[in-house]
Amino acid sequence: MPLPQSLLKAAAAQADVSVVQPRRIGRVADLQRQVERLMERMRIAVIFAGDKSARGAVINPTCNPRCWKSYKAVAGDIASALRRIGFRHVHLIPEDMQLGERLRRDETHLAWLNTGGVQGFNPMAHAASTLEMLGIPYVGHDPLTAGMLDNKHVFKRQLMALGIPCAPFVVCHFGSGTFVPEENRRFREIFGDRGGPFVVKPVSGRASWQVHFASDQSELAAVVAEVHGTTQNHALIEEFLPGREFCIAACGLVTARRGELVRHKEPFVFSASERLLGPDEAIFTSMDVRPITPDRIRHLDPVGDATELGQLRGIARDVFRDLNLEALIRLDLRVDAEGRMLVLEANPKPDLKFPTENSTSLVCANLSAHGMSYDDLVMSLISDRIDLLFTQRRQSVAHLTALLETA
Repeated sequence: MPLPQSLLKAAAAQADVSVVQPRRIGRVADLQRQVERLMERMRIAVIFAGDKSARGAVINPTCNPRCWKSYKAVAGDIASALRRIGFRHVHLIPEDMQLGERLRRDETHLAWLNTGGVQGFNPMAHAASTLEMLGIPYVGHDPLTAGMLDNKHVFKRQLMALGIPCAPFVVCHFGSGTFVPEENRRFREIFGDRGGPFVVKPVSGRASWQVHFASDQSELAAVVAEVHGTTQNHALIEEFLPGREFCIAACGLVTARRGELVRHKEPFVFSASERLLGPDEAIFTSMDVRPITPDRIRHLDPVGDATELGQLRGIARDVFRDLNLEALIRLDLRVDAEGRMLVLEANPKPDLKFPTENSTSLVCANLSAHGMSYDDLVMSLISDRIDLLFTQRRQSVAHLTALLETA
């Protein structure tokens, strides 16, 4: 039996409301006023990774498949920037089993995730999952996206499905026995009789931890076994790409310059740079071993590097848009023997270290080329999230709306 016309009209009206609602609406001046009003009232928690060995942090300490780091120092940099910008109520708290109670006690309205997790598998997703359950909005990726970006094999399969070029790879599953290239069907399908070289890395990791160069197939079994043994997780074998290595950052549509907000039509891509490898480096050495100093990176020139810049920006925008990302990422890319720019991996929580004369981060190293300061970047990221919350998650942030409406 056909539905009554009144119900059809009501359904159509409801559909119009949900479908036509764009990603960003209204004048940017409205957002500017909202952010400035929230500065006075909103209580922000910047969350870093708790230490599983600390008393009361966890119930049972377990393994860390992803190399652990607290990120507390960078969380402090972010918190300091928020205070300089004008946010009056900012505090640092660790991610551990006391997280919910601390958020409740501090009456937190919004969190900023600067944590890679405490322990266990898929730790990048743990804090976001907790905040989703608690009803606390946050700056950062949702749990599914965080896990997808941090698991290199899952991310690269997403890219393959979208037709975005990435380095050829095969996954060596933990617990499947000794890896023997000649006997591994998937390895033969991907690499055929290619003798090498290869790169072996954990599927989830940071700062080039446990990333190894293998000159030929004869070295793979031992290197894969080391990654398996150290991480208790899967290992990834990639074709070694002999060309130049690049990185670029991407975030949402709203940016700030000297505190003034601008809403763009495309994701904002920035800080495109080339990683400079030393004569002893086939792959980039961990920043934990060799900090990111000015002589380790080269900022791309808009004229001399126009081709590379165009490729990097196009790939970064495609990744951000096609994966429907909502928070900052950094892409690492490298050129193959044929000159093609291929994606290596994504970093779902790029280092946001405050730049100094002697050290910086890949994301923050060249902000001045975009007319931005470190504080502008922090303002951009939190304003973009506020904009998203008020346009796409309004029913979930009634407490933020109440802050705007309270006299």
